[in-house]
This record gives sequence, C-alpha cells and structure tokens, in this order.
Amino acid sequence: MKYLLCLCLLLSVRVVSAQLEVQDLTCEYMNNPSVVDALAPRLSWLNVSKTNERGQVQTAYQIRVASSPTLLQKPDLWDTGKMMNDASHSVKYAGKNLLSRMTCYWQVRVWDKTGKPSAWSKVAQWHMGLLNPSDWKAEWIGAPWQNEEAIPKPKGGPDQRTQILPPPAPLLRKSFKASKKIKSAIAYTTGLGYFEFYVNGQKASDDYLVPNQTNYGKRPQLPDAYISLPDEFREYRVMYLAYDITSKLQKGNNVIGAILGNGFYNAPKFWTASYGSPRFIAQLHLIYDDNTEEVIVSDKSWKAAKSAIVSDLVYDGEIYDARQEQPNWCKVGFNDGQWENVINRATPFGKMSAHTAPTDKITKVYQPTRIEKLANGNYKVSFPEEISGWVRLKNVSAPARHTIKITFNANLYSGENTYTFSGKPNATYAPRFNWFVFSGVEISNWKGELKAENIQAEAVNTSVKESATFITSNKLFNQINHIWKRSQLDNMHGGIASDCPHRERSGYTGDAQVACHTVMHNFEVKAFYKKWIRDMLDAQIPATGYIPNGAPWQPGCGGGVAWGAAISIIPYEFYIQYNDADILAENYDGMTGYIRYMQTWVNEKGIMYSKRTGHDGKPLQWWNLGEWAGVGTLPPDELVHTFYLWYCADITAKVAAILNKPQDVILYQSIADKTREAFLSTFYDMQQGTFGKYGANIFALKMGVDKEQHPKVIEALRKDIAAAGGHLDTGIFGTRFFFEVLADNGLNDLAYNAMNKTTTPGFGSWISLGSTTTREQWNNEGSHNHPMFGGALSWFYTRLAGMQTSESKVGYQEIIFKPILVSDLTSAQYFTETVQGKAGVSWKNTTNSFDMTVKVPVGSTALVYIPSATGQKVTESNRNLNNRKDIETVNYEVGYRIVKVGSGDYTFKVVK
Repeated sequence: MKYLLCLCLLLSVRVVSAQLEVQDLTCEYMNNPSVVDALAPRLSWLNVSKTNERGQVQTAYQIRVASSPTLLQKPDLWDTGKMMNDASHSVKYAGKNLLSRMTCYWQVRVWDKTGKPSAWSKVAQWHMGLLNPSDWKAEWIGAPWQNEEAIPKPKGGPDQRTQILPPPAPLLRKSFKASKKIKSAIAYTTGLGYFEFYVNGQKASDDYLVPNQTNYGKRPQLPDAYISLPDEFREYRVMYLAYDITSKLQKGNNVIGAILGNGFYNAPKFWTASYGSPRFIAQLHLIYDDNTEEVIVSDKSWKAAKSAIVSDLVYDGEIYDARQEQPNWCKVGFNDGQWENVINRATPFGKMSAHTAPTDKITKVYQPTRIEKLANGNYKVSFPEEISGWVRLKNVSAPARHTIKITFNANLYSGENTYTFSGKPNATYAPRFNWFVFSGVEISNWKGELKAENIQAEAVNTSVKESATFITSNKLFNQINHIWKRSQLDNMHGGIASDCPHRERSGYTGDAQVACHTVMHNFEVKAFYKKWIRDMLDAQIPATGYIPNGAPWQPGCGGGVAWGAAISIIPYEFYIQYNDADILAENYDGMTGYIRYMQTWVNEKGIMYSKRTGHDGKPLQWWNLGEWAGVGTLPPDELVHTFYLWYCADITAKVAAILNKPQDVILYQSIADKTREAFLSTFYDMQQGTFGKYGANIFALKMGVDKEQHPKVIEALRKDIAAAGGHLDTGIFGTRFFFEVLADNGLNDLAYNAMNKTTTPGFGSWISLGSTTTREQWNNEGSHNHPMFGGALSWFYTRLAGMQTSESKVGYQEIIFKPILVSDLTSAQYFTETVQGKAGVSWKNTTNSFDMTVKVPVGSTALVYIPSATGQKVTESNRNLNNRKDIETVNYEVGYRIVKVGSGDYTFKVVK
C-alpha cells in the first residue's frame, strides 16, 4: 500500500511539473477528417504552456497510431518512440501501409524544455477513403426523365437571360435489410453538381452545396466558348465524401437516399460551360458485430421520383412546390411502388479524390431588423448586413396552390425564389442547391401577417473559422476590416473564393492571389487553400505552361498575366504563413511552367507583353489585362506584366533554394534580375524622376529601385498622392502593395491618411454609402460584393498593429513585432492563431507612455521593436531591461529599441 501511495505521488508530481499541454490535433489540416486519401497523411498539433512560463519549447515528441483506441497503449500501426525534434506540424505518417477504409486513431505527447513529458493528448482520428479505383463497386446513377447531356446553353452573349427550366430535382432511394447488429457503417458518396445524403429520414450531415467545385471532366462546349481554352488540363477530379451513419441505422429494414441538384455541373447560363445532367454514386460498407461485411451500392435497383424542387439552377434560383413533397420518402415503410427505376449515368472523366477540405455550412443566422408592409401589400424584410445564403420560412401556413415570390435586394443574377404552399399548416422551407445575395428581401403575395418569428436569414459559405482579431482606436478601420471579412465569406463557396457571389461566382485566380495574404491573416484556411491551389495546378495547360484566369476553369473568366501568377504567389504565401514546404514541391512544376509560358511574350529588351488571341486571331482583351479596377487611368499593361514576370521569377528562385535545386536558383534568379533591370531602364522617366502614377511607382518600389532613383521616386509618389487629394490611385494589384510600400519607405502617415478617407476612392467611401461589404470598383460601378481589394488590408496587421513572420524562419517560428506609429492612432491590437499557437500584439500610445503587450507561442522566438527614443526609460513587467535572462537587447534602430524574447507574454512600457 505504501509503495502504491508513493508511486501515485511521484506520478502526480511528474504530471504537474510537465509544462506543456498538447491540443488541437489535425490530420491534413482537418480536425478528425472523415476521408483522407494521402498515403502518408501529415499530422499536426499545438503546444500550449500551462502557465506563463517564458522560453518554453518542445524538445521531443512521440506519436502513436492504432487501428482502434484500445490498441493505442501498444499501437499496431505506428509508434515513433521519443523523437528528439521540435516539429509539431506536418509530420508525415511513416507507419504500416494504410489500407482503404481504415480508421486510424492517434495521439501525441511532447517533452518540454526541461525534458519533462506532457500527458498524452486526447485521442484524434482520421479515416482513409477508397484508395484504388477498383475499390469502387458502385455505379453512377441518375433520373430516367433527365438526359445524359447538360441543359443546352442559350444562344447569345454572356448576359443572355432566356429562361431555361431544368427538370425537377431527383429523389433517389434504396431500401435494404441489415441482418445483424451493426458495428460500423460508412457511406462513400457524392453527387454532381450538388447532393444531400439521407438515412432513415435524416440528413446525414450539416453539409450544404457539396461536393466542392472542381473541373469534373471534359466539356464539349469548352472549345467554342468566347474565352476558350483547349480541354487539355493537367488533371480533372471529382471529390467524394465519407459519412459515418452507424448511429442512424438499425438492425432490420433501412433506407438511404439522396436529392440531386444541378450546381456548376449543369449550369447553362452566363460564364459557364456544363458537363452533363446530375448524377450520383454511393457505396455503403456495413460491418456487423461479428465482423462480417455487407456492401450496399448505387445501381439500377435504386428508385427515383421527382422532388418538390421544380427547378434549381445556380444563376436562376429555386422554384419549390410543396404540393409535390413526398413526406417520409427516405423512411422505412414508405411506398415507392409508383417510383421509377434509376438509369445508369456515364462515369465522370475526373479522378475520384477524397474531400479532405472544408464543406459549405450554415455559418450564421440573422433575425430581421425590420419588417415593413408596403403599399402594394408586399412585405419588405431587412437584415443587419449583406450575406450570401438564403432565407428560411418557419411555421408558415397558406392555402394549397398559393404561391409567394421572394426577391433579393442585391441579387443581380441568381434568379428568383418561389414557394407554393401545400395547404398543410406550419411549413418550413429554405432552398438547397443555390444561394442568393442580399441584406433584405421583398416577399410578394404573402397571406396574412408576416411576423419576425416566421423568417430568418442564413449565411451559407465554406466553413472556415475566423482565427484572428483586429481592433484599433480608429472605428473606421475596424469597420473596413469587418466589411471585407463579410465580403470574403460571402464569396467562399465550394472550396473556392469567387470574384462576386451573385454575378459571376467564378474562382478568379487574380482575385485569389491579390487577397490571399489578407485571408490567411484572418481565417483558418490551410485545408481550403490546399484544395484551391490544387485546382489551379489541375487547370494548367501542360503543353504551354499556361495557368488560366480562373480555377476551376470557367470560360467566362477574363484576366491576364497577374491572374496566372497565382500559381507562384499563393503557394509561397502559404509556405510563409504555415511553414509547409510540401506545397512548394507540389506546385513547383506549375511555377516553372508558367514562367516558361510568360517568356514566350518577352521581347528582346526583356519587357513582357501579352497578345494572346481569340477565335478571330486578334488579341482578346480578356486574355491580356494588366491592372484592373483602377481609379480611371491604368498603368501600361506591359509594365504590370513585366512586374509579375519579375515577381514570379523571384519567388521561383526562392522556392528552388528551399527545395535545394541550386541550378534552378541560378536560372530563375537570373530571369528575375534581368527582368528587373529591363523594368527599371524602360519605364523610368529620368527627367521627371518617376515610373508613373496609378501604381507604377508602387510596383517599382516593391521590386526595388536603384539607389539613385529612390529619393526621386519617393518624392514623385508623394506628389502623386497629393495630386489625388491624399487618396490612393491604384487598381487591385497596385492597391495590394500600396499601403505596405508606403509604410516601408517612411510614408506610413500617407498610408494612414489614404486608408482613413471616407470619400472616393477609398474603402471608407463605401461605408459612408452604407455598404456592409467591399466593392468591385472605386467609382461604385459593377458588383457591390467583391473581396479583391482586401489585399491591401494586411497593412493593418503587419505594419499598423505590427506583427509578421520572419521570412528566414517562416510560419511564425520567429515573429517580428514592429508597429509603425502614426499620431492619430492611439491603440491597436492583432491576435491570430498561427501554426505555432496563438500570437499577437496590443499597444496603446498616450501622452505619458507607450505600452505594448506581445504574445509569443511555444516554440517561437520574437524580435520586438519597441518604439522609443534615446534616453527614454523602457521596462518590461515594471522591471528594467538590463541584465535580463529572458530578454536580450540585440540592436537599436532610429525610433526603436530591438529586443529578442522566447515564448510567453511580455508587457513593455516606454516612459515619455
């Protein structure tokens, strides 16, 4: 007994003394992913210090992986043993070969800086998908009243609005009997374009608008499109999901089913090219308590019927007739005797890929802020801000055949939403397979009084977590940041970010690259960008190296050189933010291929033109854009193209060095250097000392001007901004760099003033007009929900609040805290979840002191630039900085004292 008591006391002391706790386990950047097809999945976790102990680090880790939780004590798949390593993310699984449909359970423990082990983490898991094409036994099926082919595209231009009604959305069902008690049941399934999966009357998940959008296969319409490409992309794919439906099944009779929507697979209008009619596949693996197995597959034994969704198209809306509902259609006991047999559909050309990426979900619910009955009898309903999603009617009643129409006040192209009542009381309804954009709706032909409890708005978007907070003493800046985030979320559907959520709904690569830096600073988007970057690489034309203006490719995507540059910029930004070199290796061929393509347009001076031609052999504007969405005048196209050739070559040279390709470093650095020289010599006006207005000087400074040019260019830039009344004068690409370039060249006061404007052009002008989202054009033309200008807002976090990762120790292994103060701002804070853990800075500037708190996560170090003048007293936690073991003064710079610290929370004060 004494021995056991002593042992317990020793163990309790050991646990208490271990200072690290392991949290937030992810596999392939997902929490407990339901389907993975990577043969060596990458595992990550966060280390959190139990107390505010400074300088805490992970010195070792141990991962164990087993085929069941009970085997983790003696894992049957992988046990790393104690690895003397500080890696805590993207650790590749290296155990026994993983098989199709295997569920893997895992946990981690780590050792802290004193060599003490943490407790084991909570158990996490991932599930392997169907890894071999031969694993798929199911057949693709569809409704017999739909043709194999897509709905024909209407004749006319992209604004053709001919009404085309597709056949009603299919209901599909399959009855089966489970002969024994079920131990596990996993359904591998997908439907194109969209689908919902049901089990015994219940929806299998809270997913919407799945699967994620991809280039699903070959399209017969593609070569004849206005902005055409050969249908010869690098890869095509279809994403499938896995649903654990064990708890929804029972011994005995069961039913599984699906509803199919057209989505982008069958979108005949505007900027798209369709693939075919809706189709579905499902493979349900049942494992019984005695470990025997049964497989239920989609085949011609399934039944089909028309649903109450009379029509659904992404640019036309949804027409719903509740009289056509078939209650309990996916429940046991339902009589499907009048249903038809399904027919087989052609297998999509695309490769089946696991849906290891976030899905769309209802992410926020809004109650009405006002309900007004208009003179014509219609109801006008207002909501707090503009969203993409739908309205849900709740507990509503009207006579059978009574039809209401819902129109949306920001809905340019996504059509109408009508609902016909069945006559049954207390009905509830929301659309399924498309979304609308609105801050208010008008409902015509409503029966009786519309009350607040009868209607709500639901924001629907790809479910990415907001991972950062940014607050300053300038309320306008806070609001600018907020409306951009709302616009960004409104545009995230199907694992891409569109240009606008109502009109084009396309994944423009130019918009993607210009905003990605800001997106990564605000949202948890590792799995999101992993998927979307793959779409961009998939859309490359291998023969030429060309990266299209949109991904997945739709033939309405116009753009130019800066659009394809996404294949270099986004993976590199991803690497900088997340310390993931795999993303560079995966996309390196895409980067080098695109430079090969760009060089075909370079003249003998080294200047890049782009004269890609359309069907008539003449240069087509929508292939060859330079800058876009400027104040009025744009810089020359060849200036912008040449800048992006330099930018891509410079990034590729850095990537080659990271990937240990010394010969390629020489090659691409040479291209970058020659391009820079050509840019500086060609576009510099020696007499005026400028490269030009409208962002030309910004591009030049970002590239790096010659020493003798620098003071003249800075002075020219000052004059440009003064001539613009203190406003910016740039399009989307110049605006991306405008504020940061000013800050880095001693002009942060001008950056602040430009961001602080409430007149056109500027972010604040949109707010002054009542906008709750960011817009497409500074002059307010075009879409009023465009996130692309958000690329500028990284200045908020990296310069104004003053936190960024070191480029030499990426992924916030080393953090640079360096706020650039302006007299009008008295406080700022920015905190975000990095791959190392939560990090951030908060500062307050008063007449008597400057106070700054920084948070450095476990395993990171930081260089803290403390704004101070020579002779000013500087303390940390009310203690002098001299002779401190936890703080090292490393340098002084004009206006700053620079100290180096390890992990922990620090509070600095400068007494003025």
